Amino acid sequence: MSDFLEKGWTVFESEPAVRDWAKAALDVAKERVQAPEERHWLRCEGTWFVGVDTLPNDPSGQVAGSEPLSGVAFAEASALYGTLPLHRAQVSVIYPGYPRPREGEGEAAFAYRLKRDAAHVDGLLAEGPDKRRYLKERHAYILGLPLSEASRDASPLTVWDGSHHIMRAAFTDALKDVPQETWDQVDLTDVYKTTRRKVFETCQRRVLPARPGEAYLVHRLALHGVAPWGEEAKAPEEGRMIAYFRPEWPTPSDQWLTAP
Repeated sequence: MSDFLEKGWTVFESEPAVRDWAKAALDVAKERVQAPEERHWLRCEGTWFVGVDTLPNDPSGQVAGSEPLSGVAFAEASALYGTLPLHRAQVSVIYPGYPRPREGEGEAAFAYRLKRDAAHVDGLLAEGPDKRRYLKERHAYILGLPLSEASRDASPLTVWDGSHHIMRAAFTDALKDVPQETWDQVDLTDVYKTTRRKVFETCQRRVLPARPGEAYLVHRLALHGVAPWGEEAKAPEEGRMIAYFRPEWPTPSDQWLTAP
């Protein structure tokens, strides 16, 4: 995990238990993605299914009769941040042609999606007509579990090496005089945008394709995004599908900034 703490991400080799879990989750995820009540998650002119809380797993990660979620990635995350209950996983699906403009997305925002992978730090949610950013979700980590086979250029995850160090320093400075109970009321938009530009100028962009059975762990403060669909990219009918777990600490605290 020293590599993870230094770079802000790491990929774990395929394991039978993770492969079995991914197979069980895929069967359910394909049904959930097509469910009428879930179709509101389809964005970017039908090329991206956001899928927040779409997978009906229990707090142990068990889904459709599978074993609870296990594997080295989950074990390492739990050892570092505590054994946190798992929320219903996000099922992120990318289809050929991504990206297309998102509903209400202006020219500049779409250019950022296209050229910068819509790179972001999770938990900083855009609110109001001016889309100002506030810390509304304090995740402990991001665990990605690929569910479908797809080529390496089928809109893989991208991460900027060491970006979590730069983000941590900037947010620590911005919040140093603010009680952690009120961090969610602080407008972080300007410091966030300025720090993203610094990351783009100083950090290496990494592309992280992965297959079912593998897993990747991303630091909660790391800048990450999704690459455009490659011209020769291939994926099954269900698209490039990944389940994401982003558990939050039960009681919001300064761990978002102070934990490893």
